[in-house]
Amino acid sequence: MQIPSPAVPSFDRADEQALQDLVERFAKTEIAPYVTEWDTAGEFPRALYKRAADLGLLGLGYPEELGGTPASHRMRNIVSLALARHGTSGGVCASLFSHSIGLPIIIRHGSLGLQREIVPPVLRGDKISALAITEPGGGSDVAALKTTAVRDGGDYLLNGEKIFITSGMRADFVTTAVRTREGDARGAEMKAARGAAAISMIVVPMDLPGVSRTRLDKMGWLCSDTAHIRFDNVRVPARNLVGAEGAGFKMVMGNFNGERLGMSVLALGFAQACFDEALDWARQRKTFGQLLLEHQVVRHKLVDMQMRLASTQAWVDALTGRADAGDESAGADIAARWVAEVCMLKNHATQTLQFCADQAVQILGGMGFMRGTKSERIYREVKVMMIGGGAEDIMKELAARQLGL
Repeated sequence: MQIPSPAVPSFDRADEQALQDLVERFAKTEIAPYVTEWDTAGEFPRALYKRAADLGLLGLGYPEELGGTPASHRMRNIVSLALARHGTSGGVCASLFSHSIGLPIIIRHGSLGLQREIVPPVLRGDKISALAITEPGGGSDVAALKTTAVRDGGDYLLNGEKIFITSGMRADFVTTAVRTREGDARGAEMKAARGAAAISMIVVPMDLPGVSRTRLDKMGWLCSDTAHIRFDNVRVPARNLVGAEGAGFKMVMGNFNGERLGMSVLALGFAQACFDEALDWARQRKTFGQLLLEHQVVRHKLVDMQMRLASTQAWVDALTGRADAGDESAGADIAARWVAEVCMLKNHATQTLQFCADQAVQILGGMGFMRGTKSERIYREVKVMMIGGGAEDIMKELAARQLGL
């Protein structure tokens, strides 16, 4: 939900509270009661996209002319936080909002015709959008990707494969990173063909001949469909190219910033859900004739969780305010500092999630090891939050470079 939009309207506290109440009701009534069942089934009903769209959740933060509702990062964070805290399923959040990483590149850089073809049906919940960057031979090293798109008349011929693609089994449109220069070029052109200058973005309709996909089994996010996608001479219309050839690397890097801020907010919401469940359990469960909450060691665990939650919330609020003020697109020094802090925040937020999930499972004891508790499910989802959008070490190195260290 981290899509910059022009002419963002102002919202007052009453609007914010109304949105929070709406999302909380949606999460508590239409997601949370069914998550264990959906995890067992390996998917959630596709009708959930339509329901979320009808409530205006899928379109929040998108241009009005494409069927969305312009909104600040602050308003979008309200949705993310409430869905994570009260829906308590990373799998649902990841797939239901996979368009939040699939559409931004199209909106920022795509032709008006491509935007009108792809964006409205996704925001209506009729179609599903996803993003495909990672390949079997590499993850964060975007410049080294091998999937090719060779121009052939009015089309591009795609060959290659992508892996770990969220919504990859269901997606109707996949915004895909490809290499658009010939690999047999010479001299400077060869160097460019192998590096970032050859990366482009193209939207692939997934019903085209030559596309195949295989479902992947995972530790967590069980109700989210994650796919290994293969392209075998897939003929994609040239009009589906997003922006110019060779401009894709910068698009991907810019897209990561919004994804990482969004993941930080989700991590905070899931950490809050772990605290909520641990506190509720501690108020009910008795050991040695006392409620768990009456034991000092348990109270201290809860305080340690609150300390990390408070610091993460403060950092999220600060960086969100700066995002809404335009720091990401400001002067070089301001933008670099903002990017560095987003990387550091993602690490901090996911470490907070890791700590809170671990402490919650410990407080729940045997129940924390049982399927069906929120903390058990979130505990299994911690690692993908720490890896997705850029693993910890990658975040540290990127932050160091942005800070000139």
